[in-house]
Amino acid sequence: MVANLAQAKAFSMPAAQSATALRQVFENIHAESCPTTYNFHMHTVCSDGKLQPEMLMQQVIEIGLQGLAITDHHTVNGYRMAQQWLHNWQQQNPFQTAPVLWTGIEINANLLETEVHILGYAFDPQHFSMMPYLLQQTAVDEAYEADQVIAAIHAAGGLAVLAHPARYRRSPDDLIPEAARLGIDGVEAYYAYDNPSPWRTSPLQTLRVEELSETYNLLRTCGTDTHGLSLLQRL
Repeated sequence: MVANLAQAKAFSMPAAQSATALRQVFENIHAESCPTTYNFHMHTVCSDGKLQPEMLMQQVIEIGLQGLAITDHHTVNGYRMAQQWLHNWQQQNPFQTAPVLWTGIEINANLLETEVHILGYAFDPQHFSMMPYLLQQTAVDEAYEADQVIAAIHAAGGLAVLAHPARYRRSPDDLIPEAARLGIDGVEAYYAYDNPSPWRTSPLQTLRVEELSETYNLLRTCGTDTHGLSLLQRL
């Protein structure tokens, strides 16, 4: 997996937008990957989190994360500030291995008459398809539909993932097959639904989501969904 991360930096496109390298990482994610090796669900003060992007990145370095994404709601402002911080850190620490920070976002969408959250990764944040989802508020009309969100992320070169599939009014047994039918790439399989300390993925929900991801050939991701001041907890 370290090799996969190194490969990300070798692509002609920015490492932050290398969906190929990120897909390779997702293919090897497991229940122990989060929160100290990878974390693909975190929030900053740019949406509803408490961490400044710079503080978040300081924790990333202290924890030793290999790869991550900031997934603020309907904005990439936090990602941009974090990427600038990481660039400066690399300049000051040229002999240390830097984590890979991919572009990320969390988008509200309608799926089976249920509001769900779709995570976008490794997309081009300047692509026109993403514009309706970068306004710091939920999109409306057709842009609010899950198929449109997934299509927009794909058009921008990214991967689309259904966030915390066992946290909605509808069952993951309903939502995951429909999301797969619409072309979603993966599901957030490893998630702590009960906010335990220390963080651990919820066993019952994880087992069912893993089974469904196998059935529908979906990638699996992990994340703490941090909204508080520690990347090792959700709240």
